[in-house]
Amino acid sequence: MHRLSPLPTSYATTRDVLQRVAVHIVARARSQATGRFGLRVTNGGFGTPEFGEDLTRVRVSGGLLVRESGGPEKAHSAAVTIDGSSLTDLAGFAQVDLGAELDVGHDTPPLGDAGQPLGVDVSAAKALGDWYALVAAALDRVVAEAPFAADPSLVQVWPEHFDAALDLTAAPDRRVNLGGSPGDSYHAEPYLYVGPWTDDRPGDPEFWNAGFGAVLGHGELGGAGDPLDAAVSFFRRGIELLAS
Repeated sequence: MHRLSPLPTSYATTRDVLQRVAVHIVARARSQATGRFGLRVTNGGFGTPEFGEDLTRVRVSGGLLVRESGGPEKAHSAAVTIDGSSLTDLAGFAQVDLGAELDVGHDTPPLGDAGQPLGVDVSAAKALGDWYALVAAALDRVVAEAPFAADPSLVQVWPEHFDAALDLTAAPDRRVNLGGSPGDSYHAEPYLYVGPWTDDRPGDPEFWNAGFGAVLGHGELGGAGDPLDAAVSFFRRGIELLAS
């Protein structure tokens, strides 16, 4: 059974710090090498896919920033604690240029004072990683159930909004975003969402409880017998209603 970690009081602060790291260190590392900035759910958090000739990956696992390479001559990994490090420190470790232009969308968090030490609570970072793991596992099950015509996209962590999501076709002319946010100005705690691309909201009006579609919060999932089953049921219900 999948279990959700409780959210410590430091959660929101740590989440916001880790989003700055996601944008200005992790996504920047991929963008610098490939021009792309989409991230993946990885062990304990989020990170890049492999890139470059030496198959580099940069990722966050709990309170650590990890840099790995698996080139033809020798594989290598190193890690540094984020708490107490500055973005300048992390940029040197990850070999990224903080001065290079980077835009991951209109909600890109500012770089801020790159020399200021960062504060990350490990228990909050673990809760964030557990949330992403739940979202990714639920989306994998949705993909496994989806017909070929649904054409699901890749699950990615988008650094602008820090959500893990994919999109698929629920019915002809009805494509929908399915994902999970670690929390934001709209909803303080982590939440799952179903976001249709159209204005259609067929069927059960109680399901469509948000202006952009439907949400299911961390607290509601935490009270479920199995949060993973509850997450899959939520996504499945949205797809079924849009297909009706």
